Amino acid sequence: MTSMSSQSVDAVQAVAPGEGNADIVVKGRNVEVPDHFRVHVGEKLSRLERYDSTIYMFDVELYHEPNRRQRKSSQHVDITARGKGPVIRGEASAENFYAALELALTKLQKRLRRSKDRRKIHYGEKTPVALHEAAAIAPAFEPNAASPEDIDAVEAADAARDHAEPGQVVRVKDHESKPMTVDDALYEMELVGHDFFLFYDKETEKPSVVYRRHAFDYGLIRLV
Repeated sequence: MTSMSSQSVDAVQAVAPGEGNADIVVKGRNVEVPDHFRVHVGEKLSRLERYDSTIYMFDVELYHEPNRRQRKSSQHVDITARGKGPVIRGEASAENFYAALELALTKLQKRLRRSKDRRKIHYGEKTPVALHEAAAIAPAFEPNAASPEDIDAVEAADAARDHAEPGQVVRVKDHESKPMTVDDALYEMELVGHDFFLFYDKETEKPSVVYRRHAFDYGLIRLV
């Protein structure tokens, strides 16, 4: 794979070499990403293409979290897999980028497996299960991947950081809307790892939001 790079005030990005067919774009937000780390990222992500042959790009973003309260979780890695299906993400913070990458890869791998299982259900290879049961399935972890305890600790640290002090809007994202059912919205929310998901309800033809409640329960907000 040929390499290319572009530079701006906020980010430097380049295509990382990988063994698979998908492009792997690695960028640092005010962080210089060394070539050897890009190679490491390419080798790791190329192994995940087996879960979805339609993936054509992995977007990887690295940035430093300037929060003194979270010194041990200050290096952040965000990975987004783009294919013909829903966007699937894995993100994590740790004390160094290598550790954060392993945590993010483990989350991404789990969600890719979940997406693969759902596709098998649609092709009749499995008996359909309720969404909350599918979300409860814990897949096996690959060697050298982060442990479930590590992921729980990082997610707890992320939640504590998010609620530590009031902030302001620092990023705005625009997404294309497409009509979908509530079940599809819950499914896509699980794939990106968010606690809520804004979508256009196919049944009511209005913007709606699904969100996570206690245990395996979900909530739904509809405009009237």
